[in-house]
Amino acid sequence: MIATELLDRKFAQGLNYEAYVATAKPEHRENWDRFDERAALTQAQRELVASFTRPLNALAVSGTWCGDCVQQMPFLRHIEGANPGAVRCRFLDRDAHPDLAGLLHVCDGMRVPVVVLMNEEMDFLAAVGDRTLSRYRALASRQLGGACPLPGAPLPEDEVASTRQDWVDQFERAHLMCRLSTKLRQKHGD
Repeated sequence: MIATELLDRKFAQGLNYEAYVATAKPEHRENWDRFDERAALTQAQRELVASFTRPLNALAVSGTWCGDCVQQMPFLRHIEGANPGAVRCRFLDRDAHPDLAGLLHVCDGMRVPVVVLMNEEMDFLAAVGDRTLSRYRALASRQLGGACPLPGAPLPEDEVASTRQDWVDQFERAHLMCRLSTKLRQKHGD
């Protein structure tokens, strides 16, 4: 899919969540800070992520100006925070890394966010983007119906909860891929 060497190099260039959000313009930073408060994991989600034993790396190609990024990337911070020994997340600005962004087109466009999940050796596991299934369902319900919401309208709490679960599910799937990998089971002797 994507060369391990490129993913490893881009991950090393990535910023942690706090440093990435600090690059946002003040009017965008407020949105990130406000949504982060809603992004905290449930106790059950924290316990699940804390149980991960294989290292996972997540590389998010994003934009601090992007509403979809604001409403999804804080979940990654909380997932990493639930198990910082096993989950590492880094963030890259899409426009500053066109070589990687160009490989991650969604519907033939350079959409954001796109998150590349990798194992401990930076092998590609999955790419998730630009929205989770719950986000698409909610948007379809609003936009394909009789009326569209106003831009910037707050997300209903059930949409936040289901999108949070989508992200936890993606990380759990990647972790299970690593746990069941023949290569990694041989490496770790389990």
